[in-house]
Amino acid sequence: MQGRFALVFFVSCMIGFCCVTISFPSNIHIGGLFPTGSHEYDVFRFALSHHQDIPKLVPQVDLVDTGSSFAMTYAFCSQFSKGVYAIIGLYDKKTMNMLMSFCGSLHVCFITPSFPIDTNNQFVIQLRPELQDPLMALLDHYQWTKFVYMYSPETGLTVLQRILDTAAERRWQVTSVNLDYLTEESFIKVMQDLEYKKEYRIIMDCELERLNSILNLIAAQKRMLKNYHFILANLGYLDLNFTEFQKFGANVTGFQLMNYTDPTVNRTIQEWLDFDSKDLKLPKRRLKYTGALTYDGVSVMATAFKNLQRQRIDISRRGNAGECLANPPAPWGQGIDIQRALQQVRLEGLTGHVQFDERGHRTNFTVSVMELSPTGPLRVGYWNEEERYVNTAVYKPVVEEFFGLQNRTYVVTTILEAPYVMLKKNHEQFVGNDRYEGYCVELAAEIAKHVGYTYRLEIVSDGKYGARDVESKMWNGMVGELVYGKADVAVAPLTITLVREEVIDFTKPFMSLGISIMIKKPTKSKPGVFSFLDPLAYEIWMCIVFAYIGVSVVLFLVSRFSPYEWQDSDSDDEEEPQQPSSSRRGPPEPGHSQSQNPNQGQQNQAAQKDAPEHTNEFGIFNSLWFSLGAFMQQGCDISPRSLSGRIVGGVWWFFTLIIISSYTANLAAFLTVERMVSPIESAEDLAKQTDIAYGTLDGGSTKEFFRRSKIAVFEKMWSYMKSADPSVFVKTTAEGVVRVRKSKGKYAYLLESTMNEYIEQRKPCDTMKVGGNLDSKGYGVATPKGSALRNPVNLAVLKLNEQGLLDKLKNKWWYDKGECGTGGGDSKNPSKPSRSEAQ
Repeated sequence: MQGRFALVFFVSCMIGFCCVTISFPSNIHIGGLFPTGSHEYDVFRFALSHHQDIPKLVPQVDLVDTGSSFAMTYAFCSQFSKGVYAIIGLYDKKTMNMLMSFCGSLHVCFITPSFPIDTNNQFVIQLRPELQDPLMALLDHYQWTKFVYMYSPETGLTVLQRILDTAAERRWQVTSVNLDYLTEESFIKVMQDLEYKKEYRIIMDCELERLNSILNLIAAQKRMLKNYHFILANLGYLDLNFTEFQKFGANVTGFQLMNYTDPTVNRTIQEWLDFDSKDLKLPKRRLKYTGALTYDGVSVMATAFKNLQRQRIDISRRGNAGECLANPPAPWGQGIDIQRALQQVRLEGLTGHVQFDERGHRTNFTVSVMELSPTGPLRVGYWNEEERYVNTAVYKPVVEEFFGLQNRTYVVTTILEAPYVMLKKNHEQFVGNDRYEGYCVELAAEIAKHVGYTYRLEIVSDGKYGARDVESKMWNGMVGELVYGKADVAVAPLTITLVREEVIDFTKPFMSLGISIMIKKPTKSKPGVFSFLDPLAYEIWMCIVFAYIGVSVVLFLVSRFSPYEWQDSDSDDEEEPQQPSSSRRGPPEPGHSQSQNPNQGQQNQAAQKDAPEHTNEFGIFNSLWFSLGAFMQQGCDISPRSLSGRIVGGVWWFFTLIIISSYTANLAAFLTVERMVSPIESAEDLAKQTDIAYGTLDGGSTKEFFRRSKIAVFEKMWSYMKSADPSVFVKTTAEGVVRVRKSKGKYAYLLESTMNEYIEQRKPCDTMKVGGNLDSKGYGVATPKGSALRNPVNLAVLKLNEQGLLDKLKNKWWYDKGECGTGGGDSKNPSKPSRSEAQ
């Protein structure tokens, strides 16, 4: 009975196992509908080569005319009858309604990179994001109220409706032009009419190929386009060819979906260029954004079917796959499960974050906003559903000729920071640049004199040097004033950094420096009761004690074993024993004791009682006393008689001679030199303790240095600083110095070494710089990107450096005007005699 039950149980388990394993197919047949020789079909095959794992995607591709309803219907029904689980491909404005009808009736999912359409058919998964919201946000940013909208009906009708509705609400003046009804001659005529009406703001909404031909047609007219501003409503800005169009100075704004700075995207593009396709005879073309959408579509399908396999959902199509043209249509039962799996996919693809809403439309995506600069396409902002449009553009000043520098007054921005820029004590009596004094004030005057321009000093409004806000991506401080065109030059202690160099230009450094540590000068330590121990390290004192005890014990043992250290108690110390063998009280010799008779033994015992007692002066206490007297250089009333004892004593005397001489030499220095004990000596000391807080200037290069550093010590310091409560960051350097002085040694301020050295020379002379510099950098004079002032200002700085004027200015404002006297500010740890490390 038990055997039968076991057999039934085994068979049941095997059947269940087989059911589980065969419920999900190992090969997933997917359909493909692409035009012959299309870029999307080549990328489709490339994408399949990257998804060969189980379940494997097996393609059933038909190369058809996507504009023919008959051809598309035949291909769709053919693939459905072959049992495909989903179809990826392109459609045309003539065939999109037919495909939506089939997908909705048969519950077959169609994934497409084609232009998005406004539909609620959940079985059409649209990979291409809609551009309505980004375009409207861009119009609001540029504040366009009058413009021309040129569109292709297959892509632009939905956007046109949105623009017309908004124009009615806001009273915009919009001129719409249907590009499908225009030939080349008629298009040129339209552009001439727009120029005559001075309508220079144009939106173009069409596919890449059509857009490229239009741009080339405009460039072929050889007309200057500086007054024009084009917005290209297309997601492939970098796929367009601006080679000829760029020569005529037009302002061209557009959208870019692919992020070519992403390492994953670059790696995939390189693999695409290296992909060996035997059927592809033409050389590889650039991976366009429509091809990237196709690649992401294959990734979405592969991810969805893996999720279905993981969930063990049965999607196998058994028996007859179904009739496409049946009346009434018979929907596929498992189609809804595949649709849900596709709709729930979340992944990071070549086109950014891929996610779909309940209608199958792309959501939660980000597009970059691009502009055409003289050097090529440039990213000036981005748009997403959460932040909407964010402008990250930087100010690009018009390039001037050097000979025109004298014809205007330039704005030189700076910051109030001693000793660089300070208000004079009687500054109310002056106007303009005469109100200020300091290192940078004189430097700005020297530069202006060498370059030959007039200038006006202005203090930065927010009192910051310049950093980019993490959220808004906008620059503040002096860097922001240069970026956004509020100033022409920045002459200030502005550190040259990579992130700043990307948006502004710097001259050669006029001052070299590094990040240093400022702490409050510790109080001078007073001599204590045991200060006499300071000349030698505690380890040496312990070694001396052990050596003292060891030498005493050795001397005691040597004296015990040496016969020359024993003497009669009543004899003089000067006399040597005449007969050691008979005068010492010791054990009898074995040889003699055997030959003696009992009477002789009794006589010897009687004689021994009357013999004198032998003594040894070097007992344990006398040995200790002898070693102590020798160490204190006071001598002793006893001395060793034996050769071995004298050798031990001589070695000890030589040792004490060296120790006492070293001690005496260091004791005088330690009792006469004033010592200050600093709790912090380096950045490592700061990082491994928590009693002393430390911070930097908020919004400066020092804070940016710690935030970006990959060195373990600095990473640890940054982790502490950003999480400290209360905040360890200060708004100004003056605030940081006050905090150091009032913290009673519980706050250290990290700042540039030059400022640290200057403050050390200022009363009340209670700060000091400890340790070396944490990095090496320099201050530079900054100008906007492309400014005509960059080269002449740079040459002026180099000339001033060669003439020695920069060093002269630093000595004047740092040391000649110092308030702490010579050596008043210690730039390093106070001198302190080092403890002797005797071996």
